[in-house]
Amino acid sequence: MDIFNIHEAKTHLSKLVERAARGEPFIIAKAGRPVAKVVAVDAPSTSAQLRVGFLTGEIAVPDDFDQMGSAEIERMFGVADDAAT
Repeated sequence: MDIFNIHEAKTHLSKLVERAARGEPFIIAKAGRPVAKVVAVDAPSTSAQLRVGFLTGEIAVPDDFDQMGSAEIERMFGVADDAAT
């Protein structure tokens, strides 16, 4: 995300507002410290973008998940328990 100091933002305000309207948010800084984030009015809120857990209850993980395919892996690579000793 681009950062503009206040002087730059005032000088190029119309261009920056057009960018925000196209979905390109930016930050305005004062003395190098961010003070404001400019986004389009119809931009989705941060909470609307949060996707963690969106498939809750839709996927089931088998109890033997950590053992799935172990026989085939052993057959393909010849992994044996006594090989480590």
